[in-house]
Amino acid sequence: MRVDEHTFYLDDSPVFYRSADASGIPKLYLHGIPTSSDDWLELLARTGGIAPDLIGFGRSGKGGHLDYSVAGLAEFVERFAGHVGVEELEIVGHDWGAVVALAFADRHPGRVRRLVLLNPPPPPSVSTEWPRIIRLWRSRGVGELAMGATTKGLLARTLRRGSVRPDAWPDARVAEVWSQFDQGTQRAILRLVRSAGDDVIGGGGSRPGDGQVAIVWGEQDPWYPPAVAGAYAIRLPGSTVERVAGAGHWPWLDRPEVVDRVASLLEG
Repeated sequence: MRVDEHTFYLDDSPVFYRSADASGIPKLYLHGIPTSSDDWLELLARTGGIAPDLIGFGRSGKGGHLDYSVAGLAEFVERFAGHVGVEELEIVGHDWGAVVALAFADRHPGRVRRLVLLNPPPPPSVSTEWPRIIRLWRSRGVGELAMGATTKGLLARTLRRGSVRPDAWPDARVAEVWSQFDQGTQRAILRLVRSAGDDVIGGGGSRPGDGQVAIVWGEQDPWYPPAVAGAYAIRLPGSTVERVAGAGHWPWLDRPEVVDRVASLLEG
């Protein structure tokens, strides 16, 4: 399926997204940090759908006046969906994009028909420690210093640590992420992770019904242990959990069959 690229403007700020035509309820893909819609090329080609670069990331606007909190990104998704003319949605969210998906579903009961969550970060109240990098970013002053000290080599090692397959992050892909990891994206990440609380991660709200929320978990995620999947299942009654052995934080990069599995969840 052909994947097309588009750019439009919201409040004089560019929004980049990819799309692939498909029948049925539109699929919306929300990436995590520090990446972009580049993550979703294989899934878009397989299932069709829409994948924006969230504001602050990739090729979308990164102005200091934009709201990069979880709530702000959920509002961006609402405005984005309105621009592309989408009402009902099936959403696939990875990492912090999964948190934004949950926040959007809470704000718009009835609009989200299915949710597929891939390795989201733990709710703050879960009895597992936040990974060191997130703890650093959440600390004011220290987080800015940590961001400023990030080199291309450190970014490459971090991305590759998140995967099991040595070839999951080729040099060209790392270079693309690095090219987008500018001051605007660094600022967006800091504001996003600092906005996280139990009210926006794994809190209550209106979501799809029983059997319409799936949590797919790469078991060898070095930052978020498999127990976090169970914590989300408790907070999302009727959800299912599928653990993927031999896969890390980006499970579809380590196990290509995850692409087909996500497609089947959306089609089910």
